[in-house]
Amino acid sequence: MKVAEAVGRALYAAGVGQVFGVVGSGNFHLTNAMVAAGARFVAARHEGGAATMADAYARTSGTVAALSVHQGPGLTNAMTGIAEAAKSRTPLLVLAAEVTERRSNFHIDQEALARAVGAVPLRITSAEHAVEQACAAVARAVHERRTVLLNVPLPVQSLDVPEGALAQAAPPREREAVEPSPDEVTALVDVLGRARRPLFVAGRGARSPGARAALEALADRYGALLATSAVARGLFHGNPWSLDVSGGFSSPLTAELIEGADTIVGWGCALNMWTMRHGRLIGPGTTVVQVDDDASALGAHREVRLGVTGDVELTARLALETGGAAERQGYRTPDIAEAITARVRWRDVPYEDDGSRERIDPRTLSIALDDILPAERVIGVDSGNFMGHPIMYLSVPDENGLCFTQAFQAIGLGLATAIGAALARPDRLPVAALGDGGAMMGAAEFDTVRRIGLPMVVVVYNDDAYGAEVHHFGPDGHPLATVEFPPTDIAAVARGYGFEAVTVRAPTDLKAVEDWVAGPRSAPLLIDAKVTRDHGSWWLEEAFRGH
Repeated sequence: MKVAEAVGRALYAAGVGQVFGVVGSGNFHLTNAMVAAGARFVAARHEGGAATMADAYARTSGTVAALSVHQGPGLTNAMTGIAEAAKSRTPLLVLAAEVTERRSNFHIDQEALARAVGAVPLRITSAEHAVEQACAAVARAVHERRTVLLNVPLPVQSLDVPEGALAQAAPPREREAVEPSPDEVTALVDVLGRARRPLFVAGRGARSPGARAALEALADRYGALLATSAVARGLFHGNPWSLDVSGGFSSPLTAELIEGADTIVGWGCALNMWTMRHGRLIGPGTTVVQVDDDASALGAHREVRLGVTGDVELTARLALETGGAAERQGYRTPDIAEAITARVRWRDVPYEDDGSRERIDPRTLSIALDDILPAERVIGVDSGNFMGHPIMYLSVPDENGLCFTQAFQAIGLGLATAIGAALARPDRLPVAALGDGGAMMGAAEFDTVRRIGLPMVVVVYNDDAYGAEVHHFGPDGHPLATVEFPPTDIAAVARGYGFEAVTVRAPTDLKAVEDWVAGPRSAPLLIDAKVTRDHGSWWLEEAFRGH
């Protein structure tokens, strides 16, 4: 058995069951070996799309996924998606063929490329150790929550592995929950015991049903309000004390209540500039606590009074056992309960509709779609001026309802994000929310949606521009010709790929969407929504502060 086949079969035996990629000569045999072993392979139309599909699949499924690419340009094509995954600490395995001959036109320093974006570079070095090294790469991705680039040199791929080498291939041991020290748990309980208006903000490290249950129980004990970062949106869906998302996407009431907290506890949450609006959501004298199983994350973005190194669920349960049994009112007053019910959602905040006969207000569009589309949905969102509307106006059923690939703030990842998330959650309606810029960047993957039979809804918030730049630079009188475009019939583009499509300029045009939802959904649907372009999104100023 050759190394290429042995590595492919070993990776499947180690638990890598889903692969995305674009196959060339260098990764042909390895990819086919994974498929022969039982893995599912999804061929993307571009390596950049494949990388983001793999990232989104891993985030939504909670399992390690693989990306398979050709040497050299196959890897460079995928680098934006790999950078996003690495910055998000996604457990992802990138399988890249590698040339060793420096005179080859395919030669680049692939190891340096991985390090440049924060991925971990590893390599298959010999036939004798190929299976062991492949399994070690999977273990590294899982145990350290890292994106790993496994380089597979072409000369090594064609060598023969020793007989019986595959017998050592097996899934890595489960990642152990980090137990906090008793002193830190006691200190946490003491802080909560003194809090009069406590607030819990849950992030990526709290995205599990077990963590939700533990945090809700602890919040009930001390009367804490609940919020999430954008990546964990939906974790507290349905809880009457949920404020939804903390940060730039917050509704006015949410921001007001977060600013009024006297104690903020971040649970698996970085408390970074986005989640805390550059610290402006933290009131004077507020006690800030952070719980994270990675000690290096504590205080990385915000000065904290107390840092607890521990798994979110385990820490919350130990705090419950350590603290008293009596429940306190805390921040949960009748007036606040009434306000949350009436005003915490953006769709309940009054606004003046800016729509015309030619363009629909994105708020009106999003509220209508929230009512039309089934509640059991999984949403992938691109980056751009439009993005706050689908993120905050389209509800999600739980922490797996929104896949938020925004750590690198790259435009063009939204469609591939929705594809990966959809394959991880085939029980839900996939929804891709894109701007016209991102839709055109990722249009090649319309073919992937249709080819693999996803009953997806693609919503394009089409303002014929890179709207973020228009609204950032336009008020100062700068010329905008470089960021504005002639009208594009994206509905016609989608029909060319086999989609059903509708152009929406007014709420009445959404009848076609209702008909599609009620019908067989035999083809994906694209909504080319011509949205108003007079105003920037409310979160736009926050976004540019972070540049």
